[in-house]
Amino acid sequence: MREQESVAVFGDRRASGVLEISHDVRSLDRGGFWVVVQTFEGQLTAVRMASVDMVRPPTTESIETPTIDDADLDTWETSLDRSAYEQGVRDIRERIARGEVYQVNLCRVLSRRIASDTDLERLASVLRQGNPAPYAAHIALPEAGLDVVCASPELYLRRRGGRLTSAPIKGTAPTVEEMLEKDYAENVMITDLIRNDLSPVSVPGTVAVDGLCVPEAHPGLTHLVSTVSGRLRDDVTWSEIFAATFPPGSVSGAPKSSALNAIRDLEHVRRGPYCGAIGWVDADRDEAELAVGIRTFWAEEDDSGRWLRFGTGAGITWGSDPSGEWWETVLKARRLVSLAAVVTDTSAEAGVEQ
Repeated sequence: MREQESVAVFGDRRASGVLEISHDVRSLDRGGFWVVVQTFEGQLTAVRMASVDMVRPPTTESIETPTIDDADLDTWETSLDRSAYEQGVRDIRERIARGEVYQVNLCRVLSRRIASDTDLERLASVLRQGNPAPYAAHIALPEAGLDVVCASPELYLRRRGGRLTSAPIKGTAPTVEEMLEKDYAENVMITDLIRNDLSPVSVPGTVAVDGLCVPEAHPGLTHLVSTVSGRLRDDVTWSEIFAATFPPGSVSGAPKSSALNAIRDLEHVRRGPYCGAIGWVDADRDEAELAVGIRTFWAEEDDSGRWLRFGTGAGITWGSDPSGEWWETVLKARRLVSLAAVVTDTSAEAGVEQ
């Protein structure tokens, strides 16, 4: 693989120069600007950067609007095919009927081989134009094993001094008019879970729901978004914050412990950065912005070569229809997978086996 510049770009912030790599969450309390990627399974990679500059948002590549075709997904391997995914939905509904859980986020990971020298910067540029997102990021830190392009619309945690905010997404449809009663019920359920997650690290009585089931339009779909915030207790640590809130409730389920048991039983591969936390922590200023790692591509290598991966999923409740939930995973993936052709098609032309 050709040499990459070590850089992380978050909107108007550009961090460069690696000073330290840590896998200990306590590092985030001792100063500096840290790039953070925590996998859904809880493996933290935090990279302290030498410099951070406020810059104009990166220029975007001029592209034609892609042809959105479900057939594009057929060129990717999936950790759960349609039959297995729909059976997973039925299994979760049985667990709900037994009173074990109320809601579970069931996900699958798409994978496609790419050339060993594929640079994800072009993909990041294309996503900025073709799928702009409030928590867009490109993290290219080969020393830390990170090559991540994020187009997440969802805020996991924002810290501004003494206030901590989370904005879970639950409910997805092509338009707000096509939202189901199930979407609203699911959002309310997860919003309550987030209230409970923030409570242990917040001053009693300060946790509030600032917005409930607010429709937000994004490229190709609409989400329901709620906002929850609380005033942090004095001297609270990042260890305490992650222990209370991770993994994000919107991509696990409720109750969280029971949902995680179902996820371990039903999903065949690790989610990795997908559904984890992606963003930055500025320990010098008591500021942070961490996205839920959805709408996220990442590259990784194994014995068979280099792979581009992308996750997609849906929240399963008693009111879920197995076929409908499968198509929600398609809806969430199809546009971004089409945009990813800028790197996957190049790999195909170079002779990489798919």
